[in-house]
Amino acid sequence: MKKLMPLMTILLIASFVLAACAPAATPTAAPEVVEPTMAPEPTATEEMAEPTATEAVAVEPAGTLRIWADDTRAPILQDLAADVLAAYNLELVVELKSAIRDDFQVAAPLGQGPDIIAIAHDQAGTLVSNGLLAPVDLGDKTGDFAPTALSACTFDGTLYCMPYATENMAFFYNTDMVSTPPTTWDEVLSMGKALKDEGKVQYVMAVTGSTYDAYPLFTSFGGYIFGKDDQGNWNPEDLGIDSEGMIAGVQWLAENVQNGNLPADWDWANNHALFETGKAPFIMAGPWALGRIRESGIPYAITNFPGGGYPFAGTQGFFINAQSENVLLAQAFLNEFIANEDTQLKLFDAGQRPPAYLPALAKVEDMDLVAMAAAGENASMMPAIPAMGSVWGNWNDSVVLARDAKQDAETAMKDAGAKIRALIANPMTGMVNVPGSYQAQAGCPADWQPECAVTAMTMGDDGLYHSGPFTLTAGDYEFKVALDGSWTTNYGVDGKAEGDNYKLTLAADGTVEFSYDPATKLLEVIQ
Repeated sequence: MKKLMPLMTILLIASFVLAACAPAATPTAAPEVVEPTMAPEPTATEEMAEPTATEAVAVEPAGTLRIWADDTRAPILQDLAADVLAAYNLELVVELKSAIRDDFQVAAPLGQGPDIIAIAHDQAGTLVSNGLLAPVDLGDKTGDFAPTALSACTFDGTLYCMPYATENMAFFYNTDMVSTPPTTWDEVLSMGKALKDEGKVQYVMAVTGSTYDAYPLFTSFGGYIFGKDDQGNWNPEDLGIDSEGMIAGVQWLAENVQNGNLPADWDWANNHALFETGKAPFIMAGPWALGRIRESGIPYAITNFPGGGYPFAGTQGFFINAQSENVLLAQAFLNEFIANEDTQLKLFDAGQRPPAYLPALAKVEDMDLVAMAAAGENASMMPAIPAMGSVWGNWNDSVVLARDAKQDAETAMKDAGAKIRALIANPMTGMVNVPGSYQAQAGCPADWQPECAVTAMTMGDDGLYHSGPFTLTAGDYEFKVALDGSWTTNYGVDGKAEGDNYKLTLAADGTVEFSYDPATKLLEVIQ
């Protein structure tokens, strides 16, 4: 089949070559003929000084293609450098990054970002809405990718990534205790209770979390997070957190905690230990847990979720920087060097996630991962919309309140629905920011913007809010803390409401970080 994108790339590269190889100007007059003199006899050393093959053909690369990736994918991508250089005379530079999305969000608007980034699809929504990502054209290879993975990378009908892996949870059961897996949650209860009554297990099922991890159970009861509009886009106005199905699923969990069928502690590691030591016959788990389950030696099998439930799923993909000068080259690189079985299987071996590239998935021999991919065929891709950020905290809190019998399921979920709708209506509610005269350098449209997401702070495990590091030039700066994306509530020096601006002088170019204590309202500046 004809490949349009490689041809476009060749034309681009050819432009470099033609420019470099333009014919020399023709002299206006013939040069005077001069009798040659005899060359001196070469010495033994001179006879040996033949140019090497490398010296004879060395050519400067025509350009650079830069990729940001994590430590799992970076080595595989860097191994493609020689092939890319040989094919297109392009230097492939793969840079290791741990916070790819956050760093890209700052660098790309300033023209300092890479050509390609490798991130999860649910990190791309804001980047797309801010115009930082370019559409991706898979051409005649579109049919080689899992439809659910393609849909995850599609925003407003446009594809923005080449997916390479998917991940989702599946249903595990102990094969020594259960010969035929349950197909309904009633069967989960009856089988588990029988084993519990016989003293063979402590709990009917292990539970590893309240939201993402329990989602397959919620969906089996008809629960959901967001519906979709007529164009297939997530609809933040159709919130299902307090739907009848979600309430029923939460009630099932709460009732079975209270009657002792489920543990009251849903710590991830503790509940995996329950399954891995034979104290619970069932667990819902993802590919990230396969290593420890296998090492435990517990006999297990993997199947689909009872009651037709389906999990959340994530897609890892390659995205192209819309600000890049090499958009077409990046496109050609993905189609030729990433969309093939060899590269895809190497990515699979490193990440142990089912390939989104179907020819590679067909070659996977790990039957556990094949079974997990089957359990995720009808998975709901994680909504990659800003409104999803308003869901997690209140969703978790409401489920835990019902689990701990502090509220009934209906009250807890309806309260959560009301809070989440308020957050979606004003998505900046809860934002903690440090607006100031540095923000334009940090990547905001201008300085003194309390609503700029680039400088918004995030809560750390230490109970403090953090932002940065931001790279700033030498100079004088002022800033203060602002809440909820506006100046209505703000704190200055000494944590005083409406207080004076904090001031900072950088004697030389450097980085600045901020740490804010919500209890004392004090801001710490870290240079």
